[in-house]
Amino acid sequence: MSKEINILAPCGMLGYGFPLSSFMNGLEHELHGIVVDAGSTDAGPHKLGAGVPIVSKRAAKKDLEHIVKHGVARNIPVVIGSAGGAGAKPHVEWTLDIIKEILQEANLKAKIAVIWTDFSSETIIKANQEGRITPLTSNIHELTDELIQESNSIVAQMGHEPIVEALKNEADIIVCGRAYDPSPFAAIGIYHGMDPGLAYHLGKILECGALCAEPGTTKDSILGTIKDDSFTVQSLNPARSCNAISVAAHTFYEKEHPYLLHGPGLVLDLSESEFKELGEGVVQVSKSKLHQAEKYFVKLEGARKVAYRTFVIAGVRDPILIENIEEIERRVEEQVLDYYEEISKDQYNINFYNYGINAVLGEKEKEAFTGHEIGVLFEVIADTQELANSICSSVRSTFLHFGYEERKSTAGNLAFPFAPSDVEFGPVYEFSIYHLMEIDENPFSIEYLEN
Repeated sequence: MSKEINILAPCGMLGYGFPLSSFMNGLEHELHGIVVDAGSTDAGPHKLGAGVPIVSKRAAKKDLEHIVKHGVARNIPVVIGSAGGAGAKPHVEWTLDIIKEILQEANLKAKIAVIWTDFSSETIIKANQEGRITPLTSNIHELTDELIQESNSIVAQMGHEPIVEALKNEADIIVCGRAYDPSPFAAIGIYHGMDPGLAYHLGKILECGALCAEPGTTKDSILGTIKDDSFTVQSLNPARSCNAISVAAHTFYEKEHPYLLHGPGLVLDLSESEFKELGEGVVQVSKSKLHQAEKYFVKLEGARKVAYRTFVIAGVRDPILIENIEEIERRVEEQVLDYYEEISKDQYNINFYNYGINAVLGEKEKEAFTGHEIGVLFEVIADTQELANSICSSVRSTFLHFGYEERKSTAGNLAFPFAPSDVEFGPVYEFSIYHLMEIDENPFSIEYLEN
């Protein structure tokens, strides 16, 4: 009888939540791992730069209580990828504190493996001087020593190798720093000797929870089973079902190439993959292949603080103002610039976003506006929070009372949904490092903890 490796993905993002009934349905199978992704760069560099989690502690603990208690009690390895959202030291420590709290409250013992993915600026500077770092995109800054030193958090995406090592050392819970999203899932299959191509393709699908089902969502559980020559996926909620199209479509999700997917030291080749419905919402996938890359690169992510932000949200109902909104905003900005003529324009920037007209697509928006109201968001990005607050206050007061042609009222151009109207956002971060670094040995350290 051929071996089957079952992996339960509770949801697409730790803290997003999942129906307990779906999760419990998954526990009815002989599981070899409960794996959940906890991170993303989708929301930009703020979480990495600020060292704050991507979800609330309440939400993360609510999910982890079920995952940890049931996993540890049943001797099922639990793997968490990109802990805390960005996978840097503060995020990993935040996740560890929650796990330890859960274990203590449940009176459970567990061996915890922590895989750190942080890099010092000195290490990155040395690698850059040795010519081992290349930009991942064309619109990233030139990587200088100064830029690296200004980056207060630098992490690299791990592959499956350190996770497999932690599994070999019989860790009950593996908390990963920044990880290539499919790697924590693929590690389970690879650890058990299954085909790496199938393991990584399954990981690519499971990382988003039930998004590969119909109706798709990241907030539900999915089961993946790796066999000798294929794998299957199936929803654990009877309200959802996988089919060949939904699973194949998700294979194309978040990829720059239709069938080649690059990861740490690997290329996943899906050019010959086949998708077959086996009935009852079970989809079989076969012929996925993994090739070793000529050189082993890991993706680096670093963030630095570049400014401070203050913003205001308001509604506009006057059809005359709406018809001339961009011209009026230009004149408002011009008046504020003139008022603060003693301040260099290099120290701040004013931006307007007109929701309902072109805030999402900007200049690409071709449709003529036909609504009766719009939402206006304006922000000020400045060198200091005090300057951002001051400029934004002036933009708001100027806009509120600006006297445009044919206006019938004397004030009240903006309708504020709450008071105070000005929102002090705080620091603004950018990706200072978004590069590939060549390595010739595993740079990630593993720490083992016994609670």
